[in-house]
This record gives sequence, structure tokens and C-alpha cells, in this order.
Amino acid sequence: MNRLLTLSFFLFLCLLCYPNIIPVKNIEELNNANKNAKPGDTIILQNGEWKNVTISLDCIGSKEKPVVIKAQTPGKVLITGNSKLKIGGQYINVDGLFFGNGYAGKDAVITFRTDSKHLASDCRVTNTVINDFNNLKRMDENNWVAFFGKNNRLDHCSFIDKKNLGVLLAVLLDDDRSRQNFHSIDHNYFGRRLPLASNGGEMIRVGLSQHCQFNSNTSISNNFFEDCDGEAEVISIKSCANEVKGNIFKKCQGSVVLRHGDNNIVANNYFLGNDKPGTGGVRVINKGQVVNNNIFYKCRGVDFRSPLVIMNGVPNSPPTRYVQVINAEIANNTFYECSPISLCEGSDAERTLPPDNVNFSNNVFYNSGDSTIYNVYDDIKGIHFTSNKVSDKISQPLPDGFAKTVLPSSVSNIPIAEKQVYTSSGANWFKKYAVFNNKNPIFINCLTTDEIYKQLERNEEVVIQLTGKEYKINKPLFISKTVQFKSDRKSSIKFETENMLSVFILSGKGNLTLNSINIDGMNVKTTHFISSDSNGHSEHYNLTINNCSFQNFSKKNGCQNIFYAFKYMIADSITLNNNSFINNNCNFFLMNDEKEDKGYYNAERIFIGHNNFSSQTGTLLNIYRGGSDESTLGPNLTFSHNKLMNCNDADPLITLTGVQVSNIFSNNFSNCNRSSILIFYKDLVRARHAFERNTLTNSGKIEKNVFVVEKSNTIK
Repeated sequence: MNRLLTLSFFLFLCLLCYPNIIPVKNIEELNNANKNAKPGDTIILQNGEWKNVTISLDCIGSKEKPVVIKAQTPGKVLITGNSKLKIGGQYINVDGLFFGNGYAGKDAVITFRTDSKHLASDCRVTNTVINDFNNLKRMDENNWVAFFGKNNRLDHCSFIDKKNLGVLLAVLLDDDRSRQNFHSIDHNYFGRRLPLASNGGEMIRVGLSQHCQFNSNTSISNNFFEDCDGEAEVISIKSCANEVKGNIFKKCQGSVVLRHGDNNIVANNYFLGNDKPGTGGVRVINKGQVVNNNIFYKCRGVDFRSPLVIMNGVPNSPPTRYVQVINAEIANNTFYECSPISLCEGSDAERTLPPDNVNFSNNVFYNSGDSTIYNVYDDIKGIHFTSNKVSDKISQPLPDGFAKTVLPSSVSNIPIAEKQVYTSSGANWFKKYAVFNNKNPIFINCLTTDEIYKQLERNEEVVIQLTGKEYKINKPLFISKTVQFKSDRKSSIKFETENMLSVFILSGKGNLTLNSINIDGMNVKTTHFISSDSNGHSEHYNLTINNCSFQNFSKKNGCQNIFYAFKYMIADSITLNNNSFINNNCNFFLMNDEKEDKGYYNAERIFIGHNNFSSQTGTLLNIYRGGSDESTLGPNLTFSHNKLMNCNDADPLITLTGVQVSNIFSNNFSNCNRSSILIFYKDLVRARHAFERNTLTNSGKIEKNVFVVEKSNTIK
């Protein structure tokens, strides 16, 4: 008996001395465990789906004994639906959660505060994944991670496929409780972010314009960024005294931008462009910035996305505009097979102050393909060049401070550094890139419209062979997966419709291909033959029309446009190749619904090539990207090898407003808009337009601006 009493007492002492392990299986049990948690306790979330939950943690641990909230098995606790995590306590560690198949609404997915009064301090989120956890509409803005408080850490987490508007990770400096915060963002994997076609697509932003004169003291280190193409700024620094060190930026169409704030350091990073267009490096603005010991490898961005950009400033600039670059240090960096860097970038009527007292020293430029290493847009006497080395093959005349010499033709340490950061970043249980099972599509012959509707309802990708001659459409064909319609093009196919929005509506994840179809639009009464979804889905879409014929579409019957892009939804690509458009009395392609003038647009890449347009009445192409925003790369238009005959409209046949890049070449225009404008270019910010090797016969004029470069055109 005495032995039993002694053993029981010993076990009781053990329970007092050792922390609790508390399993919970639902949100109610978790809330209760959080309320009663003591330093050193471990709360274990049971594997399974946790749907529509707000996990709010405000318990208090200690430095030696944090409160740990962890998944039973990392990756097996699935946070889905309308869910979020809020941390407002002290010394809390969250480990192993998986956010997927859901959204967080206006809130961040992970917030380091429970409310405005209760901020996190000395807390950590680790080994956690947020994957494609997007609001349903593209313009419904939110963050995935919002930092408040002080001394918080985010490490070994993975973030992939953010598609709606909003910075992925924001460090907020609302008041003194969140300034000089010494947060650490380290060893994370930031994966694919498709072009947002808008400002607000950064991966990380530290501070806001209105707080840019405060020190944040945030460290961003040893992270791996891959295919982060949301906008021009992969990391946007808008505060002082931050460090960006030891990161890998692989094939990212953007840069680390020291946008506002002073005395920031960008050092020991690798910018691996790998010849991908638009890949940048570092953009320098403001005072006391340091850019040292970085490797820039085959970065091919231009202008604001150049491998290195030193901006011009605005006289008497407020902190929130463009403060002159002063007292910067750019040293010991290596540029390997990169496009030219840009000095005094952005020089215009407002940005008239060139950089001053910039130490530019001991940098190395190896290049075997370009003739220049930098472009200059203003006076560079304030940049002091010393001991820089340049490949002897560079033909550009260079000032003192550059020595042309034979340089090593490789950077041997890149594979080692890339592998080291890659393997040590992100959640160890999650594949950094999902492996897509490219299943073969199902081939189906469809004689009737009902058969088409049936095939669109199934989950599998389908190729629909149109075997009928006429299809009566009484409701739109919604495309939310990969679908190809095809025919033999030997005989025409008629679509007969009611008065409704569209025949084809491209919804989120829609990938529509029309192939070898001879379409007679005489009985099409829909407003648009093809349109994007008017709901502004956050998922992207693609459209391909190949080897088809469109004829007899008419506004008189109700069809206004062959294609119409509604605002707020974006296509990754639109491709029209080897088609014929004959005798249509309607507009061809309209992408001009984005009228807020905030830099929004509807398609990243547009290719229209090898098509015949004959006897068209109506606008051929109208693309709109309004406003003066400079953060996006698109739209990018290629219009080539097309033949246009007797195409006319009261408005310009082609209108390009704010299109960032256009290449119109090797086209033949005959009797098109003879007494009006053939092509109208309008730009508020710098653009790149090439108009080359085109033939214009009895056709209208080109209304161009300073950004249009003409070459080898023939006008008859």
C-alpha cells in the first residue's frame, strides 16, 4: 500500500513538473485549451479537415517554455473554407498547418494579432503551408500573412499561387507597438505568383508609404523566391533599417525595390534570371541604401526591371514620392550575362534630381552578348565609379573607374548556393511545386447541344468534335476547365441563340480552344460570341482560336462583339492564329472595360498572327490599361503577318491605351479606315511599341507618340 501511495505521489509531482500535452479535435476544444494553456504546454490538433474556423490564440508562454500549437501530423491538419489564424499572445509557436481549398475574406490568412489591442510578440509560425487559398474574386483584396507586434518569426513555410489582389506578406507599422519590430522572415519558400495585371502583387512589403520614415528592423533572409511574377516589386521596402540577405530569387519578373525609407541593406542574394524576360534585381531610391555582394545571373529585365536601377528623384519630394538617391553604396556585386543596368532611371519632368554621392565600386560585369553594361538617362557625375571590372568584349565607352579585362566565363558557386537555400526553405513535408498529372483528355463526338452541356459538366478535360451542322444555344457554355471544340472545317456550323450574354463564357481555370471550325454567326443573337466571366474570378483563363473561320456576325441581329473581356478578370494568354474573319458587322476583340485608371488590364499576353480580316465593320482591337501605374509588365501584344482588307470603323480600327509592349509587324492593310485613324496609340507612362515592315495601301493614318518606333514600313 505504501509503495502505491509513493508511486501515485511521484506521478502527481511529474504532472506538476512537466508541461501538458493536450489533444484537441475541434475548434471548441482548441479555444478551451488556449484559454487554459500554461507555459510549456503543447496543444495538438487532430488530423482531418478543420473547416470555416477562426483559430484565435492569446495564451502566454515564456522564452524557455513557449506554448506550442501543432498538427498531429504536419500537413494532415487541413484548414479549409472561410478560415484564418490569429495570434495575439506571447511566446506561441504554431507548427505544421495546411491552408488549402478555402479563403480568408478581407482578413489575412495568418495575422500576428487577435485584434487592434492584442498584438503578438515573440511568436513563431513554422512548417506551415498556404496553397492557392484565394478569395473568389480577383479584386477582393487581402494578405496571406500580416505582421504586427515585435520579435515575431515566420520560418520554413511555403506559399504558392496567390491570385487575388493584395501583398502576400505585409509587415505593418501602425504604431510604436509594431515599429523597430525585429521580425524575422527566414527559410521560407515563396512559389509561383502569376502576373496580377495590377499593382498590389508583391510577395513581401515592409511598411507603408505613410510609415516610411520609421525603422522596422525586419530581417528577410535565406528564403527561396521562384516565379514570383505578380508585379514589378517582388519585395517592396517602405520603411527604414531593414535587411534583405542570403535569399535566392529564381526567374522572378520583378525586383527588390527600396521604394521608401532609408538605410536598408540588400546583400549576399542571388538573382537568377536564367534569361527569362522581365527578370530584375534591385531598384534603389532614397538615402543611405547599401547593395553589396549580390550575384545577378542572366537577368534580362529592362527599364524599372533592369538588374540594377538607380532612380532619379523629385525636388523637395515628400517621403511618399521619389526621394533623391543620396549616400548609397553599390559594391562587390557580380553581373553575369545581364541586360544593362539603369542609371538615373525614371528621369522626366518631375523626377529631375540625379543620384548624388553614390559609391559604385568593385563590381564585376561579365557579358559576351550585349554591347553595353548600363543605360544613362541623366547626369551621373554624382556616381563615383572605382575599381569596377568589365568584359573586354563590351564596346561601350566607359568612364574612369571601369577597367576592361578578361573575366571568368562562369559563376561556379551558383548551383551550390541555389541547392542549399532551396533544400532548407519551406515546409519539409510539402512539395514546392505541385506535380501535375497530365491526363489525356476524353474525345467525344457531339451531335446536339444537350450532348455539349453534358460534357461540360464532367470533371475531365474534353475534346468535343462537333458533328452536327446547327446548334441551338439556350444558355451559355461555361468553360471552367480545359475544353477544345473542333471540326473538319469542310462545312459551316451554325449557332442559333437566344438574346443572352454570350455563347461561350470563360470562367476561372477555363482554357478554351476552338480548332478548325467554320462558324456561321448569322443567327447569333448573344451580345458577345465569347466573353470572360463578368464576376471577376480570381482564377485566370486562356483562349486559343486556331484555323477557324468566322462569318456573318452582325450587330443588327444582336451580336456586338466576337470577344469581350469583362473587367477584373485576367487571361494569361490569348492566341489567334491562322483564322479568317469575313463579312462581320460587329466588333472583333474588345478589352477596354477597365476604366478605373489604376493600371488594371485584361490579358497578359496577346498574340494575333497569320489571320485574314476581310469586309469587317467595327472595331478590330481595343485594349485599355489606364492610369500612370508603373508596376506591371503587360499587356504584351504581338500582331503580325495578318492581312486586312476593307475593314472600317468610325473609331480607330486598333486602339492601344497604356499597352506596355506591342509589336505590330509584317501586316498588310488594304483599304482600311481610309479617311480615319487606322491605329491609335495612347500612353501616360513609358511603353515599348514597334511598328515595322507593314504595308499600308489606301488606309488610314497612324496616331503615334514618342514611344512608337517605326521601321521599314511601306505606305501606298
